[in-house]
Amino acid sequence: MTALLQLDGVTAFYGASQALFGISLAVAEGEAVALMGRNGMGKTTTVRTISALLRPRAGRILLAGTDTRDLPVHRVARLGIGLVPEGRRCFGPLTVEENLTAAARRGAWDMAAVTRLFPRLGERRRQAASTLSGGEQQ
Repeated sequence: MTALLQLDGVTAFYGASQALFGISLAVAEGEAVALMGRNGMGKTTTVRTISALLRPRAGRILLAGTDTRDLPVHRVARLGIGLVPEGRRCFGPLTVEENLTAAARRGAWDMAAVTRLFPRLGERRRQAASTLSGGEQQ
């Protein structure tokens, strides 16, 4: 099976401090992969590097055979790589629908598409975001 996402010997730095040391992994289409480890082990840095928010200093990142290493962030996003930040990052006094509208972008992800994927948000669209559980807010 061919890898949909492949990292080969990826290193990354924050200034002069090396954060990734030759990371290699392959993810096949339809496969789910978890990055696990204690704080400071490079999980977030790996995801930020895959998403082009942090540039690798060495190694390759391939998405469906396309080398994304030198692509701008918006081009990597258009190829299908997205990052959902951790944390709740919603406006508590606004409703679920108002939060989704405030974060909306042009494209296929309209309210109907979001609520098909997350039916609970559709049920709670008129509810204040601050009253959702932590997981629902994320």
